[in-house]
Amino acid sequence: MAEQRRASREKTYKAGRIAFGGRRAEIFCLVRNLSATGACLGFDGPTELPDAFNLVFDSGEPSRMCRVVWRKDKRIGVAFQ
Repeated sequence: MAEQRRASREKTYKAGRIAFGGRRAEIFCLVRNLSATGACLGFDGPTELPDAFNLVFDSGEPSRMCRVVWRKDKRIGVAFQ
């Protein structure tokens, strides 16, 4: 499969939260890799998420609006908007 990312990703293991529904709902995740244009997020189990949400980093980095690009089992790939 050919690489389709616009920016190379770096492996990371950062704690994060998926915020949606006016921040009334939050789901914890692990940011497994990260670039300037997107990320791969991991979860404890299969997770139902909206197609767009806010990714909040527990490390204090600025949060990012995301849209889901792919989904597979306990992981999703997102592009930053």
